[in-house]
Amino acid sequence: MKVAIGYHVQDGAWGGGNRFAKSLAAALEERGDAVVYDLGDPDIDVLFLTDPRSRSSNISFAAGACLNYLARRPEAVVIHRINECDERKGTHSMNWRLRLANYAADHTVFIASWLRDLDLWRNGEWSVVLNGGDETVFRADRNVPWDGREPLKMVTHHWGASLMKGFDIYQDIDRLLGTETWKDRLSFTYVGNLPPGFTFENSRHVAPLDGDALAAELASHHVYVTGSRNEPAGMHHIEGALCGLPLVYRNSGALPEYCKGFGEMFDDVASFHGALGQMMQRYQAHRQAITGYGYTARRMAAGYLDLIDELHGRRREIAAARRIWRRPDLMLANQIPW
Repeated sequence: MKVAIGYHVQDGAWGGGNRFAKSLAAALEERGDAVVYDLGDPDIDVLFLTDPRSRSSNISFAAGACLNYLARRPEAVVIHRINECDERKGTHSMNWRLRLANYAADHTVFIASWLRDLDLWRNGEWSVVLNGGDETVFRADRNVPWDGREPLKMVTHHWGASLMKGFDIYQDIDRLLGTETWKDRLSFTYVGNLPPGFTFENSRHVAPLDGDALAAELASHHVYVTGSRNEPAGMHHIEGALCGLPLVYRNSGALPEYCKGFGEMFDDVASFHGALGQMMQRYQAHRQAITGYGYTARRMAAGYLDLIDELHGRRREIAAARRIWRRPDLMLANQIPW
């Protein structure tokens, strides 16, 4: 089988979409499938649409190219992976772009259940495949648990620099560290990019890291915190959990689906303080629970491989039912490089 992934894979720290593409490509190649990253080959079986923005430097093909390919090779199948939304960053065009691009999809995959209920797609076949981190890199075996006496070391990491990544929480932690009550009980490290003009006064900031360097940094802490709002799914908290860190997480977006049972949940800055206190009291129980965290890249890849095989087995049935010109306006709109 030959699978095209519509993404330019990057080396180094580059966000969750890049890690997904790497993991899927590795799993496909491990079992003997061919992987390409554009639509130049005439015999591609499955097309993975990963982003509707055809002008993005990360994207190798978008919906218009998928539709054109189906016109030449109707037995191919298009899977649209939805991992974005306007709610994530307070934008106003992503949902519309996703819904337009979804016209090309034979099957829609959501990376978290809550995305399915947003106005991002046009109904039809769908499934949820949850994200997973590389368990060969992000491992708990080098994490040293908190002894309850030293300062609790908290950490988070983000590639994106949107304020909605949780900077109200991270700023509050930074403020706490400047108080007599907390300065000797807690420390905080932020790994990644910061919003323009944002600085920490009492916290440690580390430039974006990737791979083993990131895993080593995360594992040197005790607890992972994420204040991200309307997170489509994310990889950051998964990588922290796989490194053995119990989670303090916001009740927003996909975070409860990925984090429930592995830490303490909060709603806002006011309730964060209570969650932090509960984590310090219940740390040992959460540390034991996190050993069972199972959102790995291998598990994620297995979900995609099963889906690919199932759709490929029905490719003629899918092709017979598909009508790429059923909405000429949408067919033509997808040819515009949005």
